[in-house]
Amino acid sequence: MVTVMYPQTAKAPALVEMARLSSDYLALPFDMAREQYAKSVRAGLVERSLIASARFERTLNALEQLTLGFMARRCK
Repeated sequence: MVTVMYPQTAKAPALVEMARLSSDYLALPFDMAREQYAKSVRAGLVERSLIASARFERTLNALEQLTLGFMARRCK
């Protein structure tokens, strides 16, 4: 039986990339909600307001953090 040993440093970038891709995939509904909000503002269906936009983003970010937990993206 032949055992192939890979260095840990070779696995780390692949695991990081897999985690990033899965995080992006799970966050897709939240990105779609942000895009729909922006489109509705441009169409005039929602008031164009910095305060309303910030409130929407804060609420959506909290929902994303609650739903995805540690997989959620960190907004800075």
